[in-house]
Amino acid sequence: MAVDAATRPPGLARRLAACLYDGLVLFAVLMVAGAAWVALSRAPAPPGDWWFRAYLLAVAAVFYGSFWRRGETLGMRAWKLRVVAADGRPPGWSRALLRFSTALLSAAPLGLGFLWVLVDRDRLAWHDRLSGTRLVIREPGSGRR
Repeated sequence: MAVDAATRPPGLARRLAACLYDGLVLFAVLMVAGAAWVALSRAPAPPGDWWFRAYLLAVAAVFYGSFWRRGETLGMRAWKLRVVAADGRPPGWSRALLRFSTALLSAAPLGLGFLWVLVDRDRLAWHDRLSGTRLVIREPGSGRR
């Protein structure tokens, strides 16, 4: 992949900083979603409740998918990153959900799929490759205000 100003990939530290920021926001969203679950079911979810876990996973998928469809999450915006598909535009729902599910695979083996950017010639993580998306550094003036 030719690297120019519009496709310059971020390093691992910048990616992880955006992930940390997004993780804090997602934690708050999951707290609200969990409270809604308890309010609607009128009982706390018992430990190991697979329905509750699936619900929280779906909330996380919608959280990331809806942001990635627009090209950036809050953490990515703070760290001046954008997610793009092969055509340079933000991914659609199907590609965003594929990115989410493959990001879980990247994180599962002790984050090895994320660490892969250190050795990949194009600085892509496993989920970038598997979903046909990539992170790029947003150039000044190219994003929303």
